[in-house]
Amino acid sequence: MQKLKVAAYARVSTDKDDQVNSLDNQRKYFTDYILSHENWELVEVYYDEGISGTQTRKRAGFNCMIADAKNKEINLIITKEVSRFARNTVDTLTYTRELKEFGVGVIFTLDNIDTRESDGELRLTIMASIAQEESRKTSERVKWGQKRQMEKGVVFGRDLIGYTVHNGVLSINEAEVPVIKAIFHKYTNEGKGTHVIARELLEEGMRPKRISLWSNTIILKILHNEKYVGDLLQKKTYTPNYLTHSKKYNHGEEEMVYLKDHHEAIIDRDLWNRTQEELKRRSGSIEQRSKHSNRYWCSGKLRCAECGSRFVSRTKKLKDGTQYKAWRCHAAAIYGSIKKDADGKLVGCSNSAINERSLRTCMNYCISLVQSEKNSIKKEILSEIKELQKSAEKKTDTKKIQKKVDQLEAKKRKAIDLMLDGLISETDLKSQTEWYNEEIKQLNQQLLDSEQENKVKSRQANAMNEYISALDEIMDMDSDNELVYKEVLDHIDVHKGYILDIWLKCIPFAIRLKIKSSGKGEYFKTEIIETSFIEK
Repeated sequence: MQKLKVAAYARVSTDKDDQVNSLDNQRKYFTDYILSHENWELVEVYYDEGISGTQTRKRAGFNCMIADAKNKEINLIITKEVSRFARNTVDTLTYTRELKEFGVGVIFTLDNIDTRESDGELRLTIMASIAQEESRKTSERVKWGQKRQMEKGVVFGRDLIGYTVHNGVLSINEAEVPVIKAIFHKYTNEGKGTHVIARELLEEGMRPKRISLWSNTIILKILHNEKYVGDLLQKKTYTPNYLTHSKKYNHGEEEMVYLKDHHEAIIDRDLWNRTQEELKRRSGSIEQRSKHSNRYWCSGKLRCAECGSRFVSRTKKLKDGTQYKAWRCHAAAIYGSIKKDADGKLVGCSNSAINERSLRTCMNYCISLVQSEKNSIKKEILSEIKELQKSAEKKTDTKKIQKKVDQLEAKKRKAIDLMLDGLISETDLKSQTEWYNEEIKQLNQQLLDSEQENKVKSRQANAMNEYISALDEIMDMDSDNELVYKEVLDHIDVHKGYILDIWLKCIPFAIRLKIKSSGKGEYFKTEIIETSFIEK
């Protein structure tokens, strides 16, 4: 008679020593329990440590067990109680029903539930609902207790620049106070922008240890933080679902706790109020600028090949009053040329700015080049498609590999039987099992690699067919048109020395241009002095 392949699942909620010991006890309990049944065969004791029972997606041991059950490596699963399996009724029923379809039952020993029995699901539903309700009540009790503590002035959160948090109490960090005062003064009294403030703080060496690099985002967060005027606002985020534990920003879904004059202030109320008014005044203009910038054909598509930053637009004014638009690396715009900050870290970028008219010249050239060389580009792409198709035909013999895997699995099961019958020692079993597992792992990797390779080749062939279709569309386009630029441009990588890699959506390689600009105003011109092609 063939033995029933039985696995067990154990879970502890935290990593405390006593609970780790509890896990060890559970593993021993299940091992002894399974081996005590003559017609049962121990597969494995799966387990998770320190993972909440309300979620299954983060439980590696649990998910591995489910996968093995679906692969027919398990006939029966043993666990102590429903709350150890899952505290989510939906998950509990979903997984037990799914397992049942694969012929796998689940026994909850302490709850006296066997899903193989006719009333198993009914009893399971009742117990799972009880477990879920207990999780909900626990969550509500924790939230209620936290809110009462907040109302008493207890601070929930971490240290911030200018303050430390210890045992729920905010205390001023005197060493960081000058930084906060400087930020508010520069912004409100001197009228400086957040980018300028970030650069000046870096140059002045005013930077707390917890800040790796100043940015306009950090500056704005400080300017908006009510703690610096002595007030405390808590419950800025909330947990809408106790089952997932995911947090969301609180936009009125739950009542916040606001305490005025809660702790010692760093910024006086007058400066704070003026700062908030200034933030409101400037936000409108920022929104308008952002809205306007999105209309540029190359917005978000210019990348610095030296440091990886985006290029941003700047309007330049000549001595004669004429204006022109140029694009500059964002790191260079904020920090200037490459230099070391107070900690010796390199910041900034030495890449050159690019005139907008130069970019237009390059785009016109590239589109005209594609139009004139359409047939040769098409031929090259078709050749690549044929090579991909030939390569795809040389498929790995997956059936042969899978047969080897099945044979090794059978040998592994036979070795376990021999150990249980006393014909080989546990040491020999362990040695054989490790060898079988390593071989199976390598073969499964071969299967996975083969599958991924075929998918990649298929996607590549499809993409190249799309390139050919796109090439036909380009033929009818006017090269000197911003709408055309926006339509066909994927991105441009800008290198030092005025070298641009232009990636068009319609071809699988970049057109590398080396340019030279000369003249000013109406006499400005751009020459393309070198052209080459760069593969992906």
